[in-house]
Amino acid sequence: MSLSPVSLEREHPAVFESIGKTEPQWQRIANGIDYFHGKTASPKLEFWALQIDLSEPELRIIVKGGGHGSNDRQAFNTKVSSFTRDNNLIAGINAVPFDVASSKEGRPVQNMGIVISGGEMLAPVNTRYDALVFYIKNEGAAIVSQASIASIENIENAAGGFHQILARGETTERTSATEVRHPRSAAGISADGKRLYLLAIDGRRSGSFGATELETAQLLHSLGSHDGINFDGGGSTALALRHADGKVRIANTPIHKGIRGRERAVAGCLGIKSD
Repeated sequence: MSLSPVSLEREHPAVFESIGKTEPQWQRIANGIDYFHGKTASPKLEFWALQIDLSEPELRIIVKGGGHGSNDRQAFNTKVSSFTRDNNLIAGINAVPFDVASSKEGRPVQNMGIVISGGEMLAPVNTRYDALVFYIKNEGAAIVSQASIASIENIENAAGGFHQILARGETTERTSATEVRHPRSAAGISADGKRLYLLAIDGRRSGSFGATELETAQLLHSLGSHDGINFDGGGSTALALRHADGKVRIANTPIHKGIRGRERAVAGCLGIKSD
């Protein structure tokens, strides 16, 4: 059981027979931000999700390439909880793959994919992978191939991930090619690009075995996503939330180097800030 960000009491997840029968039971945690904690019986998965209204004027997307120093194009690893706390965010999630895995913060790391923060490119494209892009002038979001990003002129923020796993409401072809299970971090957007979904799925523990890419895409679709991307996962998966008492806590159970509850220091992160 995790702590509810709304009531600060121990909460039980809503339980569903399968991913296809999952119906999100959103709770409002801030203007334009809804929260859902769920579980499926088959496959055995426990997950935490956010629904963000990108048209809400009080909300801003925050993308960083790492901890202190990232604005100078040198990224240092940071835990998602630190990223959320240090930037005064409502929520934060890991996103971009990177090169060095450690639980110690402040080490130099390289983002293995694009990072654009406030219109400034902090890490270049990785043509192998896709990215979640947020456009200027509140023109919504999209998931695109990083190879297709020829200019950042109309991009406010972008976070690279691995691959698009949901496209136009359908799971992509690549999701049927692998059945490996891992903890997963993922993001989705609605058909009009005005709603953002963030998802963390636990794995490598008895209460949650981890999801395949196909199951991650299906769960994003059940939440309301039209398109979806698989972020860095495994021991990096962490979703941080600011609770009603102002403290930042990790919603899921990270597992770094096989140690349950140990949070990994990661690189590029994505967060939500309320003005």
